[in-house]
Amino acid sequence: QVQLVESGGGSVQAGGSLRLSCTPIGLRLVNYAMGWFRQAPGKEREGVALIKWSGEITYYADSVAGRFTISREIPQNKLYLQMDSLKPEDTAMYYCAAGTKWREYKDYVPPDDFHYWGQGTQVTVSS
Repeated sequence: QVQLVESGGGSVQAGGSLRLSCTPIGLRLVNYAMGWFRQAPGKEREGVALIKWSGEITYYADSVAGRFTISREIPQNKLYLQMDSLKPEDTAMYYCAAGTKWREYKDYVPPDDFHYWGQGTQVTVSS
């Protein structure tokens, strides 16, 4: 049974940093495309950062490019999202996701491309 367990969310002031972690149980990162999505109240779920199973290709939403970095530690089988220069508009529930599909993503990532989801971790950025 596959589980994705997120941690690292919290409250921070604008300009601050947070690092989210995702620990998969029952799957290996090298076999899946992994992603971080977020969803704010009343908004659609948004793919913010993805990394292909090979680790060679990544995707970032325009809204986070240059501020967020997705990475993984293969021996520990962990996925991370380093978030710097946080803004109030980054406030959302953040989800770790895993899937076996990869496309040339531009501007939008269909959540249906990902099969497994974590429970989410809340990130709140105050001005």
